[in-house]
Amino acid sequence: MADQPDGFKWFGEGFDGFPKILPDDCVQYTVYIIDSRLNDFNVREQLRKVQAATNALCKNLLKDFIWQRDGFGLEMVQQKGHSFLQGRSNYGDSVEDEWLIVYLLRELSRQFPQCWVRVFDSDGEFLLIEAADALPRWLNPEVAENRVWINSGKLLIVPKARANGQGRLEALNVDDALAFIQTRASEFLHFPSMESEAFYRLQKYPGQIKSSVHHAIVTIPRKLAYVLHEAAAYISQAVEAFYLRDPIALRPLQARDRSRLLFPPEDFVTVSVSFTKVGYAQLRGQDYQAPVSWTAGRAKAPDMQGQTGREMGMKITCGFEMLLSDPHNVDKKSVREIKLLLEDLDAGEEQLPSDDGISRWEYTQDDESWLDINFEDFDKELSGRGDQTPLGQGAGFGDRTAQDSLRKMVARFEKFLNDDDGPAEDAEFLDDMDNDDDSNSADGTATHDGNSEHGEKEIDFDEDRFASMMSDMMGLAPSMALDTATNEVHAARPAAVVEEDDAILDEGKEIRSVMDGMEAELRQAGALSLDPPTIDKTVSGNDPPSSPVSVSGVSTGPNPSQPR
Repeated sequence: MADQPDGFKWFGEGFDGFPKILPDDCVQYTVYIIDSRLNDFNVREQLRKVQAATNALCKNLLKDFIWQRDGFGLEMVQQKGHSFLQGRSNYGDSVEDEWLIVYLLRELSRQFPQCWVRVFDSDGEFLLIEAADALPRWLNPEVAENRVWINSGKLLIVPKARANGQGRLEALNVDDALAFIQTRASEFLHFPSMESEAFYRLQKYPGQIKSSVHHAIVTIPRKLAYVLHEAAAYISQAVEAFYLRDPIALRPLQARDRSRLLFPPEDFVTVSVSFTKVGYAQLRGQDYQAPVSWTAGRAKAPDMQGQTGREMGMKITCGFEMLLSDPHNVDKKSVREIKLLLEDLDAGEEQLPSDDGISRWEYTQDDESWLDINFEDFDKELSGRGDQTPLGQGAGFGDRTAQDSLRKMVARFEKFLNDDDGPAEDAEFLDDMDNDDDSNSADGTATHDGNSEHGEKEIDFDEDRFASMMSDMMGLAPSMALDTATNEVHAARPAAVVEEDDAILDEGKEIRSVMDGMEAELRQAGALSLDPPTIDKTVSGNDPPSSPVSVSGVSTGPNPSQPR
């Protein structure tokens, strides 16, 4: 069988680097300006306008937004004669950050009709995955790469093309896709139903941007309150450092000398801190015992809310200590900026905020009910009965986004189960399963129960008999139970199946017999003893002892209850 070409070129054949694999939890996006009337200089000018529009869009929509990890940004890149904008963001555990990036890219494509946007993540063309129910059958993962583009707010697909007249679809590279846009842009495929499915999560934007941030009242050192007031986005890095902590990261907190800490537990103030909802849930759900430096002088709050604020404040402060003390984080932008702020404080160039100044800061406490899941409401959502109560009156669990996503997921699954005209690959897979399950009669033909609906074979399975046979085969029950189970099986099952069961049981007996023999030999040789046995010196080395040797109260001789 001839090797299939994979498009990879070795040295001397035009080698252009090894294939690049996108890291997990990352989304990558590129923006091209395609206009045959523009040269490269003009293209770069247009790309700079796109960058300026990007900054303005982010400033307008993301003023108080906090990214879970990396933010959204576009940098100028020139590669293979093409100038374009490119960015990569690690969204961590917050998938909503990825969809926010898609929303921003779609808005940019609407502002600049000559912009062509491609976005993908570690799963590949995730927009097609989102629209799996509405895809044409030919658009599979093997040929989908570089076929999905966003232009003027629309999701467009490069149509299929046969490779050299063969029946195999041709995979596209970036150059092929750009050439298609340059010369045949009018031939792009646009499926409104697929676009609606792919962009379904974008319906909640831009309103979702504000609802993804959670505000909580916490008690933290004054120095840390100053840092967070300067840039609230620093909280995400600290929460992640706390959430992913290890024993090495905890070492700075074990010191009893508070002077070694960057944020010693003293001079506390109560302030409002902004979190991502994912980060707040991660921090809130962590059980953490206060370190030694925090145990002294910590009085309990008079109410539960105040106690929660103190505990959350302790976790935040410890997270910042871990973040700034870890040598692996010295090159992070946020770490460098925080250290510069602390240096300005130590040098006297900046002053810590007073109580009067802190009292004028924004003071917000959001409801935490979104953290709780009512499993009765969850069951109603799964059964499609979650909309019987108006939203906002205790209807459903979580927020409206979670309810819509779950309802859509269940609907898709039910549609897949009830689809009689599914893809050919699924039919072949199910046919293979059916063929494996069919039993053959003595003349080699498949046997089916004529009374069963659709001609399918009915399965008769007795759990008690099966458990009894398995227990006996593994030597976990007396041999009498084996005979009883065997007689019941002989009486209840056809002859051909009984012969097969007898063969399995006989094989189990043989395995058990061999294992018992090996165990006896190993025990006689003392190989299974944890300590060397104490043998009476009066016993001759050539004669076995008259009784089993006792080692730590455990008999090493043959077990009379086990058959030999």
